[in-house]
Amino acid sequence: MGFYQTLYDATEQQRQTLLSAPLIAKTLRGDISQAEYVAFLHEAYHHVKHTTPLLMGLGSRLPEEKEWLRNAVAEYIEEEVGHQEWILNDIAACGVDKEAARQSQAAYATELMVAYAYDTIQRGNPIGFFGMVLVLEGTSVTTADPAANAIQATLGLPNTAFSYLRSHGSLDQEHVKFFEKLMDKIDDPQEQQLIIHKARRFYHLYGEIFRSITL
Repeated sequence: MGFYQTLYDATEQQRQTLLSAPLIAKTLRGDISQAEYVAFLHEAYHHVKHTTPLLMGLGSRLPEEKEWLRNAVAEYIEEEVGHQEWILNDIAACGVDKEAARQSQAAYATELMVAYAYDTIQRGNPIGFFGMVLVLEGTSVTTADPAANAIQATLGLPNTAFSYLRSHGSLDQEHVKFFEKLMDKIDDPQEQQLIIHKARRFYHLYGEIFRSITL
């Protein structure tokens, strides 16, 4: 069994706790308001805009013997650039001022997750950041499409309001396979345990973002 499967199995409890967040359950059964959807997009914007600088920081701190991993990070960066603008366009399609959203303040829970992501890269072994990649990629690929379909059916919003969710849903399967292959190349037991530890923390932090929106 490769490390990816080990990582996935070792974080099952935290993953289920995240998926039990009230907002996710409400969304999947079509019980969500437009204000809640826009609030989700606001918080998505406030963490997604950090994806590229975080990946750049990760790549810059990898040692020479992990040049193969730095090259993979460069591919990630190329694919992730500008996704925060998709979210702002989705907000605009919901009838909300996207420039006001750009200037808005992140929720406390979002700010904490972003801060922990930067800390993960800057303190200790930056490879732990892949724990966050597991959480965000894995959650979106399983829930984004059903969530988008349920929200659209409930609220009647146009397709242009779902570019972020639908681009990170089932169409993103190749991205997940790419991540799986990368993780299977991580063979250092200490690095494996670090990624597992960080993934568990990020599942909790990401779940708190959804719970803060419900509150």
